[in-house]
Amino acid sequence: MTTVTRVHAVVSGTVQGVGFRYWTARKADGLDLVGYARNLFDGTVEVEAEGPSVAVDSLVECLRTGPPSATVTDVTLRTVAPHGDADGFAILH
Repeated sequence: MTTVTRVHAVVSGTVQGVGFRYWTARKADGLDLVGYARNLFDGTVEVEAEGPSVAVDSLVECLRTGPPSATVTDVTLRTVAPHGDADGFAILH
């Protein structure tokens, strides 16, 4: 049995204007996760991802480094209840 989990992450550093949301969406799609990534007004990127716990953990590890164009200084995580209602991984504006 696969455990489904959902995580909320806020990624700090040079993460806006460098393709971070699109990179995150590609990684999440490859891991068959659902959720979203969006820029926040304070210059961070918010990510919520849901799926098998192993896949969510893999995405979190990816978020800690980001794409080559980004500089990640911090990732703040919290576990949230799975929604089970998302279809795919969205890039929100």
